[in-house]
Amino acid sequence: MEQHVLEALLGADGGEVAGKALAVLRGGGGYWVGDRAQPAGRHAGVYGQRLRRMRKYGIEPLGLEAAVQAVRAYGRPVRTGMVDAADRSWTALLFLTEDGGTLLACAGWPLPLVRRPPVGKPSIGEPNGGRADTGAPDVALASAGRCSEARARG
Repeated sequence: MEQHVLEALLGADGGEVAGKALAVLRGGGGYWVGDRAQPAGRHAGVYGQRLRRMRKYGIEPLGLEAAVQAVRAYGRPVRTGMVDAADRSWTALLFLTEDGGTLLACAGWPLPLVRRPPVGKPSIGEPNGGRADTGAPDVALASAGRCSEARARG
């Protein structure tokens, strides 16, 4: 798909995410649009899971919930595309009709994604939250806890 065609589709949408994607594209950002369409249910399922995972880690992607619903409701094969800021500070996910003639929905989020601990879990560096330097589980503390529990039972 040529850039001017994508710009026209984004401009015709009029939504907040499409407007940001259009500004990024016109500002020198890169883009791609897939050549083949995939079943709408597959996209809705995959991106629905990604939405739940992002929310679990405190990330709220702009428009992704509505995009998943729109793709699911559309029910026919869709093509996907991406628009990325030149400085990699923002990205947009696009859903288009099989022929690429209509933008069905789009979602966007800032980059890099900064994960937070899942709801109800301690942050890195907090007790039982993992090592402050790497976020990896603190094996020494975990092992010591299991050993002292075993000695108490023993």
